[in-house]
Amino acid sequence: MKKWFWLALMLLPSLACAEDTLDSGDTAWMMMSAALVFLMTPAGLALFYAGMTRSKNVLNTYAMVLGAFAVGFLAWIVAGYSVAFGNGGALQSFMGGFGNMFLNDIKWTDLSGSYPTYVFVVFQGTFAAITVAIASGSVIERIKFSTWLIFVALWTIVVYAPITHMVWGGDGALLFDAGALDFAGGTVVHMNGGLAGLVLAYLVGKRAGYPKVAMKPMNVMLTALGAALLWFGWYGFNGGSAFGANSIAGLAYLTTTLATAVAAVTWIVIEWVVFKKPTLLGAASGVVAGLVAITPAAGFVDVSGAIIIGSVGSVIGFFGVAVLKKKLGYDDSLDAFGIHFLAGLWGALATGLFALNDQDLLWDGPLKASGDRMGQFLVQLESVAVVGLFTLVGTVIVYFIASALTKGGRVDEETETKGLDEAVHGEKGLNL
Repeated sequence: MKKWFWLALMLLPSLACAEDTLDSGDTAWMMMSAALVFLMTPAGLALFYAGMTRSKNVLNTYAMVLGAFAVGFLAWIVAGYSVAFGNGGALQSFMGGFGNMFLNDIKWTDLSGSYPTYVFVVFQGTFAAITVAIASGSVIERIKFSTWLIFVALWTIVVYAPITHMVWGGDGALLFDAGALDFAGGTVVHMNGGLAGLVLAYLVGKRAGYPKVAMKPMNVMLTALGAALLWFGWYGFNGGSAFGANSIAGLAYLTTTLATAVAAVTWIVIEWVVFKKPTLLGAASGVVAGLVAITPAAGFVDVSGAIIIGSVGSVIGFFGVAVLKKKLGYDDSLDAFGIHFLAGLWGALATGLFALNDQDLLWDGPLKASGDRMGQFLVQLESVAVVGLFTLVGTVIVYFIASALTKGGRVDEETETKGLDEAVHGEKGLNL
């Protein structure tokens, strides 16, 4: 295996060395990719979530996503990047060090392969910000805005950054050394954010009246627009994870588009068969389920793998939203767990099943675990177990700290009844 390429592929920023040369094409692509991922959060995800909430909480929902992005990115610069990609010394298996806090010792002339390290920092920061923003969908309409912002800042550093290090941190990192494959964030982003959302949903409690009171989406058109923006931005998410304007980026472009299209059609067909009516909300949900499922595999699989991953990811997402949530009775408001965690879990495991072992690829086949399919699947299983356990424990700890600092994490009954738009932000909710 060409170790240098594998390390570049798996986001190792410490590649800056004498042989590195700035490539304007790669630099332009990575800057554009970071901008596309940025679009996914305060535009795509915010609209996707806002359209599904009730009109009296729509502005608060948007503010939670926007706030998560801003605070999460600041936390990334303060310490998150250092914990994720710094030198952890004796703790290198689980986290980086604190030597790069506030980007200390990183110069504007430093390179990560063929583009500036600062660009890598921004690109990865957008990943950190959208991950914690995903979790907001599970607790909208009842969590304190102050609690949420404190949670975002702490969680980005305490939970997200160590998981990023373990999976993408290079030699010495626990799951990286084990051979775990995660092209663009199946475990790091979607499992992580989706499970954090479920944990928060249980800790904060159900919305008043749930599930007896009808809580219909405010405007499905906003959700559909948000899904379209997410799909558009996802090309930076997955294509940018090739870390250059190269053939792997092209492969990720194809598999991302194909898996998402298949997933959208699959969800439509399932609704048609089960409910006799295909809904726009269902189609938008299928789009996101497909995007999530293909993310860990985008640069590792071919057309057949993308079709299987996308279609099954949609089925699993539908099961999580329409069946599992009702069976278990949890109030995952906007189905962050049902779509992001479950489809992300499937995608992470499916990567081990369908990853190519093709000598024609730029690396000599991505199967690192003894070169065998079952060995790689077991490594993927190990990675989802480690990430799941770390997210579970870390999220509980961070929530209780944030809740204690704000004298309780849930809004009072009067605020919840009135709506958080007026009660918290002093703005009248939309009624479109």
